[in-house]
Amino acid sequence: MLSAPNALISGPLRDPVAALIEAGGDGVLAVIIGVEGPSYRPLGAVMALDAAGGRTGSLSSGCVESDIALHATEALEAGAPRIIRYGRGSPFMDIQLPCGGGLEIALIPRPDAGVLQALTDARAARRAVTLEIDLDTGTLALAETGETGRDGARFRVRFLPEIRFLVFGKGPEASTFTALVQAAGYPVVMLSPDDETLAAAQEIGAETRHLPSARFPADLEVDDRSAVVLFFHDHDWEPPILLGAAATPAFYIGAQGSARARDLRMMELQALGMTTEDRARLHGPIGLVPSARDARTLAVSVLAEVLAESAAPARTGAA
Repeated sequence: MLSAPNALISGPLRDPVAALIEAGGDGVLAVIIGVEGPSYRPLGAVMALDAAGGRTGSLSSGCVESDIALHATEALEAGAPRIIRYGRGSPFMDIQLPCGGGLEIALIPRPDAGVLQALTDARAARRAVTLEIDLDTGTLALAETGETGRDGARFRVRFLPEIRFLVFGKGPEASTFTALVQAAGYPVVMLSPDDETLAAAQEIGAETRHLPSARFPADLEVDDRSAVVLFFHDHDWEPPILLGAAATPAFYIGAQGSARARDLRMMELQALGMTTEDRARLHGPIGLVPSARDARTLAVSVLAEVLAESAAPARTGAA
Protein backbone atom coordinates (compact mmCIF):
# COMPACT_ATOMS: atom_id res chain seq x y z
CA MET A 1 0.00 0.00 0.00
CA LEU A 2 1.10 3.59 -0.56
CA SER A 3 1.56 5.94 2.37
CA ALA A 4 0.33 9.53 2.55
CA PRO A 5 3.22 11.89 1.70
CA ASN A 6 2.88 14.51 4.41
CA ALA A 7 -0.49 14.23 6.14
CA LEU A 8 -3.50 12.05 6.78
CA ILE A 9 -5.01 12.36 3.34
CA SER A 10 -7.95 10.37 2.06
CA GLY A 11 -7.41 7.93 -0.77
CA PRO A 12 -8.11 4.31 -1.66
CA LEU A 13 -4.41 3.39 -1.86
CA ARG A 14 -3.28 5.22 1.27
CA ASP A 15 -2.12 3.11 4.19
CA PRO A 16 -3.69 4.25 7.48
CA VAL A 17 -0.87 2.78 9.57
CA ALA A 18 1.79 4.54 7.51
CA ALA A 19 -0.17 7.80 7.73
CA LEU A 20 -0.22 7.63 11.53
CA ILE A 21 3.52 6.93 11.63
CA GLU A 22 4.20 9.95 9.44
CA ALA A 23 2.08 12.02 11.81
CA GLY A 24 4.20 10.78 14.73
CA GLY A 25 1.21 8.93 16.13
CA ASP A 26 -0.63 12.22 16.67
CA GLY A 27 -3.95 11.01 15.37
CA VAL A 28 -6.58 8.37 15.95
CA LEU A 29 -6.60 4.77 14.85
CA ALA A 30 -10.17 3.67 14.11
CA VAL A 31 -10.83 -0.07 13.95
CA ILE A 32 -13.98 -2.07 13.22
CA ILE A 33 -14.27 -4.35 16.25
CA GLY A 34 -17.81 -5.58 15.70
CA VAL A 35 -19.95 -6.38 12.66
CA GLU A 36 -23.62 -7.34 12.74
CA GLY A 37 -25.24 -8.36 9.48
CA PRO A 38 -23.93 -7.11 6.12
CA SER A 39 -21.00 -4.70 6.07
CA TYR A 40 -19.07 -2.79 3.41
CA ARG A 41 -15.76 -3.38 5.25
CA PRO A 42 -14.61 -6.45 7.20
CA LEU A 43 -13.94 -6.96 10.88
CA GLY A 44 -10.52 -5.49 11.66
CA ALA A 45 -10.58 -2.82 8.93
CA VAL A 46 -8.67 0.30 9.99
CA MET A 47 -8.78 4.01 9.28
CA ALA A 48 -6.58 6.89 10.43
CA LEU A 49 -7.88 10.35 11.38
CA ASP A 50 -6.39 13.64 12.54
CA ALA A 51 -7.83 16.39 14.74
CA ALA A 52 -8.81 18.45 11.70
CA GLY A 53 -10.99 15.65 10.37
CA GLY A 54 -8.58 14.45 7.69
CA ARG A 55 -8.70 10.71 7.18
CA THR A 56 -6.90 7.85 5.46
CA GLY A 57 -8.89 4.76 4.54
CA SER A 58 -12.57 4.05 5.14
CA LEU A 59 -14.79 1.92 7.35
CA SER A 60 -18.02 2.14 5.37
CA SER A 61 -19.29 3.21 1.97
CA GLY A 62 -18.90 6.81 3.12
CA CYS A 63 -22.01 7.10 5.28
CA VAL A 64 -20.33 7.37 8.71
CA GLU A 65 -16.78 8.64 8.11
CA SER A 66 -17.62 12.29 8.76
CA ASP A 67 -19.25 11.43 12.06
CA ILE A 68 -16.33 9.17 13.03
CA ALA A 69 -14.04 12.16 12.45
CA LEU A 70 -16.03 14.19 14.99
CA HIS A 71 -15.75 11.46 17.61
CA ALA A 72 -12.05 11.07 16.82
CA THR A 73 -11.46 14.73 17.59
CA GLU A 74 -13.19 14.27 20.94
CA ALA A 75 -11.13 11.16 21.68
CA LEU A 76 -7.94 13.09 20.94
CA GLU A 77 -8.98 15.90 23.27
CA ALA A 78 -9.90 13.46 26.04
CA GLY A 79 -6.82 11.32 25.48
CA ALA A 80 -8.78 8.12 26.03
CA PRO A 81 -10.15 5.36 23.79
CA ARG A 82 -13.84 5.19 23.03
CA ILE A 83 -16.18 2.80 21.27
CA ILE A 84 -18.99 4.00 19.00
CA ARG A 85 -21.72 2.05 17.26
CA TYR A 86 -23.64 2.69 14.05
CA GLY A 87 -26.68 0.96 12.57
CA ARG A 88 -28.38 -1.74 14.59
CA GLY A 89 -28.40 -0.90 18.29
CA SER A 90 -26.84 2.53 17.79
CA PRO A 91 -27.90 5.60 19.81
CA PHE A 92 -27.33 7.71 16.69
CA MET A 93 -30.76 7.22 15.16
CA ASP A 94 -30.17 9.90 12.53
CA ILE A 95 -27.27 7.97 11.00
CA GLN A 96 -28.35 4.89 9.07
CA LEU A 97 -26.22 2.27 7.35
CA PRO A 98 -27.57 1.56 3.84
CA CYS A 99 -26.63 -2.11 4.21
CA GLY A 100 -28.89 -2.41 7.25
CA GLY A 101 -26.19 -3.93 9.45
CA GLY A 102 -24.40 -2.74 12.56
CA LEU A 103 -20.82 -1.54 13.10
CA GLU A 104 -18.89 -1.17 16.34
CA ILE A 105 -15.78 0.97 16.02
CA ALA A 106 -12.94 1.54 18.48
CA LEU A 107 -11.13 4.89 18.44
CA ILE A 108 -7.55 4.75 19.77
CA PRO A 109 -6.05 8.24 20.23
CA ARG A 110 -2.30 8.72 19.74
CA PRO A 111 -1.48 5.04 19.16
CA ASP A 112 2.07 3.97 19.97
CA ALA A 113 4.12 4.99 16.93
CA GLY A 114 6.84 2.49 17.86
CA VAL A 115 4.43 -0.43 17.69
CA LEU A 116 2.99 0.91 14.43
CA GLN A 117 6.51 1.13 12.98
CA ALA A 118 7.24 -2.46 14.03
CA LEU A 119 3.98 -3.48 12.34
CA THR A 120 5.00 -1.68 9.16
CA ASP A 121 8.45 -3.30 9.23
CA ALA A 122 6.87 -6.76 9.56
CA ARG A 123 4.55 -6.09 6.65
CA ALA A 124 7.46 -4.81 4.52
CA ALA A 125 9.28 -8.07 5.29
CA ARG A 126 6.14 -9.96 4.20
CA ARG A 127 5.63 -11.50 7.64
CA ALA A 128 2.15 -12.21 8.96
CA VAL A 129 1.68 -10.41 12.28
CA THR A 130 -1.13 -9.63 14.72
CA LEU A 131 -1.81 -6.21 16.24
CA GLU A 132 -3.28 -6.50 19.74
CA ILE A 133 -5.30 -3.55 21.07
CA ASP A 134 -6.35 -3.03 24.69
CA LEU A 135 -9.73 -1.35 24.22
CA ASP A 136 -9.72 0.06 27.77
CA THR A 137 -6.30 1.72 27.72
CA GLY A 138 -5.44 1.96 24.01
CA THR A 139 -2.19 0.05 24.55
CA LEU A 140 -0.85 -1.66 21.42
CA ALA A 141 1.30 -4.76 21.14
CA LEU A 142 2.41 -7.14 18.39
CA ALA A 143 2.18 -10.93 18.37
CA GLU A 144 3.25 -13.56 15.86
CA THR A 145 -0.06 -15.41 16.11
CA GLY A 146 -3.71 -14.62 16.73
CA GLU A 147 -6.67 -14.25 14.40
CA THR A 148 -8.81 -11.14 13.93
CA GLY A 149 -11.47 -10.90 16.63
CA ARG A 150 -12.40 -9.69 20.07
CA ASP A 151 -11.63 -11.33 23.39
CA GLY A 152 -13.17 -9.21 26.15
CA ALA A 153 -11.29 -5.92 26.34
CA ARG A 154 -8.68 -7.09 23.84
CA PHE A 155 -9.08 -6.90 20.08
CA ARG A 156 -6.72 -8.48 17.57
CA VAL A 157 -6.16 -7.62 13.92
CA ARG A 158 -4.29 -10.16 11.81
CA PHE A 159 -2.24 -8.60 8.99
CA LEU A 160 -1.24 -10.86 6.11
CA PRO A 161 1.28 -9.92 3.42
CA GLU A 162 -0.26 -8.29 0.38
CA ILE A 163 -0.75 -10.43 -2.69
CA ARG A 164 2.40 -10.14 -4.78
CA PHE A 165 2.42 -10.72 -8.54
CA LEU A 166 5.38 -12.24 -10.41
CA VAL A 167 4.63 -11.67 -14.08
CA PHE A 168 6.67 -13.53 -16.71
CA GLY A 169 6.25 -12.80 -20.41
CA LYS A 170 6.49 -10.37 -23.28
CA GLY A 171 4.17 -8.27 -25.38
CA PRO A 172 0.93 -6.33 -24.81
CA GLU A 173 -0.76 -8.96 -22.61
CA ALA A 174 2.13 -9.01 -20.13
CA SER A 175 2.45 -5.20 -20.20
CA THR A 176 -1.29 -4.58 -19.76
CA PHE A 177 -1.61 -7.03 -16.89
CA THR A 178 1.41 -5.51 -15.12
CA ALA A 179 -0.03 -2.01 -15.56
CA LEU A 180 -3.40 -3.07 -14.13
CA VAL A 181 -1.85 -4.74 -11.09
CA GLN A 182 0.46 -1.77 -10.51
CA ALA A 183 -2.48 0.67 -10.77
CA ALA A 184 -4.44 -1.39 -8.25
CA GLY A 185 -1.60 -0.98 -5.75
CA TYR A 186 -0.35 -4.56 -5.56
CA PRO A 187 3.37 -5.37 -5.41
CA VAL A 188 4.45 -6.62 -8.84
CA VAL A 189 7.64 -7.76 -10.55
CA MET A 190 7.83 -8.01 -14.33
CA LEU A 191 10.33 -10.59 -15.64
CA SER A 192 10.88 -10.58 -19.40
CA PRO A 193 13.48 -11.31 -22.07
CA ASP A 194 12.08 -8.40 -24.08
CA ASP A 195 13.53 -4.90 -23.59
CA GLU A 196 10.38 -3.16 -24.86
CA THR A 197 8.17 -5.04 -22.37
CA LEU A 198 10.58 -4.20 -19.52
CA ALA A 199 10.69 -0.53 -20.56
CA ALA A 200 6.89 -0.30 -20.51
CA ALA A 201 6.82 -1.70 -16.97
CA GLN A 202 9.58 0.64 -15.84
CA GLU A 203 7.67 3.65 -17.16
CA ILE A 204 4.80 2.96 -14.74
CA GLY A 205 7.12 2.34 -11.80
CA ALA A 206 6.90 -1.45 -11.66
CA GLU A 207 9.88 -3.49 -10.51
CA THR A 208 11.52 -5.35 -13.40
CA ARG A 209 14.06 -8.10 -14.02
CA HIS A 210 15.63 -9.16 -17.28
CA LEU A 211 15.01 -12.84 -18.01
CA PRO A 212 18.02 -14.07 -20.02
CA SER A 213 16.76 -17.62 -20.50
CA ALA A 214 13.72 -19.84 -20.03
CA ARG A 215 14.13 -20.67 -16.37
CA PHE A 216 12.72 -19.67 -12.99
CA PRO A 217 15.31 -17.48 -11.19
CA ALA A 218 16.67 -19.35 -8.17
CA ASP A 219 16.97 -16.14 -6.15
CA LEU A 220 13.40 -14.96 -6.75
CA GLU A 221 11.58 -14.66 -3.43
CA VAL A 222 8.22 -16.45 -3.46
CA ASP A 223 5.84 -17.03 -0.55
CA ASP A 224 2.32 -18.36 -0.15
CA ARG A 225 0.88 -14.91 -0.91
CA SER A 226 2.58 -14.80 -4.33
CA ALA A 227 0.94 -15.32 -7.72
CA VAL A 228 3.01 -16.43 -10.72
CA VAL A 229 1.45 -15.55 -14.08
CA LEU A 230 2.93 -16.26 -17.52
CA PHE A 231 2.12 -14.38 -20.73
CA PHE A 232 4.14 -15.92 -23.58
CA HIS A 233 3.12 -16.50 -27.18
CA ASP A 234 6.27 -18.58 -27.61
CA HIS A 235 5.13 -21.42 -25.39
CA ASP A 236 8.60 -23.01 -25.36
CA TRP A 237 9.44 -20.55 -22.58
CA GLU A 238 6.73 -21.87 -20.28
CA PRO A 239 7.64 -25.42 -19.12
CA PRO A 240 11.00 -24.61 -17.45
CA ILE A 241 9.52 -21.56 -15.71
CA LEU A 242 6.44 -23.46 -14.57
CA LEU A 243 8.61 -26.32 -13.31
CA GLY A 244 10.50 -23.87 -11.11
CA ALA A 245 7.33 -22.10 -9.99
CA ALA A 246 5.78 -25.39 -8.91
CA ALA A 247 8.68 -25.87 -6.48
CA THR A 248 7.59 -22.71 -4.61
CA PRO A 249 4.67 -22.12 -2.21
CA ALA A 250 2.97 -19.68 -4.64
CA PHE A 251 -0.80 -19.92 -4.18
CA TYR A 252 -1.50 -19.27 -7.87
CA ILE A 253 0.45 -20.42 -10.93
CA GLY A 254 -1.04 -19.88 -14.39
CA ALA A 255 -0.10 -19.45 -18.04
CA GLN A 256 -1.77 -17.75 -20.99
CA GLY A 257 -2.93 -19.90 -23.88
CA SER A 258 -5.76 -21.93 -25.33
CA ALA A 259 -6.97 -25.30 -24.09
CA ARG A 260 -4.85 -26.93 -26.80
CA ALA A 261 -1.77 -25.00 -25.68
CA ARG A 262 -2.50 -26.05 -22.10
CA ASP A 263 -2.75 -29.73 -23.07
CA LEU A 264 0.56 -29.62 -24.94
CA ARG A 265 2.13 -27.79 -22.00
CA MET A 266 0.92 -30.44 -19.56
CA MET A 267 2.35 -33.22 -21.72
CA GLU A 268 5.74 -31.53 -21.81
CA LEU A 269 5.69 -30.88 -18.06
CA GLN A 270 4.90 -34.53 -17.44
CA ALA A 271 7.86 -35.48 -19.63
CA LEU A 272 10.04 -33.12 -17.58
CA GLY A 273 9.03 -34.98 -14.42
CA MET A 274 6.44 -32.64 -12.91
CA THR A 275 4.20 -34.62 -10.56
CA THR A 276 0.46 -35.04 -11.03
CA GLU A 277 -0.11 -32.99 -7.87
CA ASP A 278 1.97 -30.07 -9.15
CA ARG A 279 0.32 -30.16 -12.58
CA ALA A 280 -3.05 -29.94 -10.82
CA ARG A 281 -1.93 -26.61 -9.30
CA LEU A 282 -1.53 -24.97 -12.70
CA HIS A 283 -4.25 -22.69 -14.07
CA GLY A 284 -4.95 -22.56 -17.77
CA PRO A 285 -6.55 -21.24 -19.79
CA ILE A 286 -6.27 -18.39 -17.29
CA GLY A 287 -8.97 -15.87 -16.43
CA LEU A 288 -12.64 -15.88 -15.54
CA VAL A 289 -13.75 -14.64 -18.96
CA PRO A 290 -13.65 -17.52 -21.46
CA SER A 291 -11.56 -16.92 -24.60
CA ALA A 292 -10.68 -13.29 -23.82
CA ARG A 293 -9.19 -11.96 -27.05
CA ASP A 294 -7.85 -8.54 -26.16
CA ALA A 295 -5.20 -7.55 -23.66
CA ARG A 296 -7.44 -5.41 -21.44
CA THR A 297 -10.18 -8.01 -21.04
CA LEU A 298 -7.60 -10.71 -20.39
CA ALA A 299 -5.85 -8.59 -17.76
CA VAL A 300 -9.06 -7.91 -15.81
CA SER A 301 -10.15 -11.53 -16.22
CA VAL A 302 -6.88 -12.94 -14.86
CA LEU A 303 -6.68 -10.46 -11.98
CA ALA A 304 -10.22 -11.42 -10.95
CA GLU A 305 -9.30 -15.11 -11.03
CA VAL A 306 -6.20 -14.59 -8.90
CA LEU A 307 -8.12 -12.53 -6.33
CA ALA A 308 -10.87 -15.15 -6.22
CA GLU A 309 -8.25 -17.82 -5.57
CA SER A 310 -6.67 -15.74 -2.80
CA ALA A 311 -10.07 -15.40 -1.11
CA ALA A 312 -10.73 -19.15 -1.11
CA PRO A 313 -11.59 -20.55 2.37
CA ALA A 314 -8.12 -22.01 2.90
CA ARG A 315 -6.57 -18.57 2.44
CA THR A 316 -8.81 -16.24 4.39
CA GLY A 317 -7.38 -13.65 6.80
CA ALA A 318 -7.27 -9.91 7.45
CA ALA A 319 -5.13 -8.09 4.95
